[in-house]
Amino acid sequence: MADLKYYDVILKPIITEKSMAAMEEKKYTFAVHTDATKGQIKEAVEKLFEGTKVAKVNTMNKNGKIRRRGRTVGRTAKSKKAIVQLTEDSKDIEIFEGL
Repeated sequence: MADLKYYDVILKPIITEKSMAAMEEKKYTFAVHTDATKGQIKEAVEKLFEGTKVAKVNTMNKNGKIRRRGRTVGRTAKSKKAIVQLTEDSKDIEIFEGL
């Protein structure tokens, strides 16, 4: 495993219709580092966003797609996505405000 700091774990927020609808239930979706664990994701969210308390974290691994260029076959990069559920008394994450 890589030695990840909390600011290296979360790469960017994922903003789709489904993730925006889930924000009403205090569920936020992030693209995260592929080596990050659920504990590291929880720690990163609580440190990066003041006043948040994480109830649970669900993660999904996505393998890269197979792509061709002539006879050469390769794969795109793999990725990982995390859905973070906040507690009821937790503050909302501010980067999603006004979207």
